Amino acid sequence: MAGLTIPLAWNGVVWAQDAVDLRMTIWSSNEAHLAMFNDIAAGFKETHPGVNVAFESLPFASYTTTLTTQIAGGNPPDLAWILESDAPDFLKSGTLAPLTATLSATEGYDLADVTETATALWASEGELFAYPFSTSPLGIFVNNDVIQAAGAKTPAELIAAGEWTWDNAFATASAVGNSGKAGLVLRDFNYQTWRNLAAVWDGWGASPWSEDGKTCTFTEAPMVDAMTAIHNAIFVQNAIPGPGEDIDFFAGETGMTTTQISRASLLPKENPFDWDLVPLPAGPAGTYAVFGQAGVGAFANRPNTDVAVEFIAYMTNPENSQKLAQFFPPARASLLNADTLATTNPLLSAEQIETVVVQGISTGNVLPSHTNYAQIQQLIRAELDSLWQADADVATVMQSVCDSISPLLAR
Repeated sequence: MAGLTIPLAWNGVVWAQDAVDLRMTIWSSNEAHLAMFNDIAAGFKETHPGVNVAFESLPFASYTTTLTTQIAGGNPPDLAWILESDAPDFLKSGTLAPLTATLSATEGYDLADVTETATALWASEGELFAYPFSTSPLGIFVNNDVIQAAGAKTPAELIAAGEWTWDNAFATASAVGNSGKAGLVLRDFNYQTWRNLAAVWDGWGASPWSEDGKTCTFTEAPMVDAMTAIHNAIFVQNAIPGPGEDIDFFAGETGMTTTQISRASLLPKENPFDWDLVPLPAGPAGTYAVFGQAGVGAFANRPNTDVAVEFIAYMTNPENSQKLAQFFPPARASLLNADTLATTNPLLSAEQIETVVVQGISTGNVLPSHTNYAQIQQLIRAELDSLWQADADVATVMQSVCDSISPLLAR
């Protein structure tokens, strides 16, 4: 009920504030997630009696399109989750409110505890515009039963021998593929979401564009070599299921899958298999890690922007960051340890948490992002369609990618 004045208490000080209804868009409809968010909102209301926070779940597949439509239509939410791929566009647009001053001034917040690796994508000229509430490394989930049945070495055996490389990972996946089951599923790739191939190509030291984002690097040797290895794994080694094969690792018929640790919740509780979680294999460029991110930001120049920023400060304080950590790997250094994360991720062992989660967040590279990302990713996907054929010439396809996107990168 707008216009109703309610006493507001904060750090022992009480003042008057009109009732405020905040709306926050998210892409999760998970009941456990929503229960946690509502619990956090209820805690905020204890010190902000006039503030109600409603969480609006939008479908993931159309999330950014729906959000930007709301913004363009003059009905933006007060707060929103933002995908890492869209971070550059949101920062460039100036639609997000700055957070640094409020976070720094909030008692007990300890902004210095939030790692620079995690915040790099969400900051501009020293100002933070969104908080990376989820920094989720990619690892490889393993079905030891399927691999051993194929007579192949498990990742754990390869790691113990110091031989956990992409060459050997593809060999294990090939043995499984030739046994009649799926070897290695690149989850959420589906021959469309090409940026998820970063889980592989980063091992070659490859990237889609230069660090400043202005030059296409698909034609450089690291990317050509990485894409050649992926192409061979699909069409020569039978290590990766081909186009059109929709296979779910968690159904129990696949040797391995690349995905984020949050997918551990999909492991079967009935008829479980012998599973493992290991880091990404080393590539020709050495060991590496890759993570995806999601940030939360408040929209600037809204009637309740200041309150929305205060809610971000509350939602991501040390106490609530620990609550969030049960689903979303944290950006706080104080929480990046096996003891803390084991309490919120009971399915994972201390070794799995240390080698995949802690080291992945501490040393990893974030998945690719760029301004005009939606347009760029569509162009790349279209050009890569010709790569997913057995007789494709990798170098030629990589050149076509650069020819297509270079005008956009140079803007």
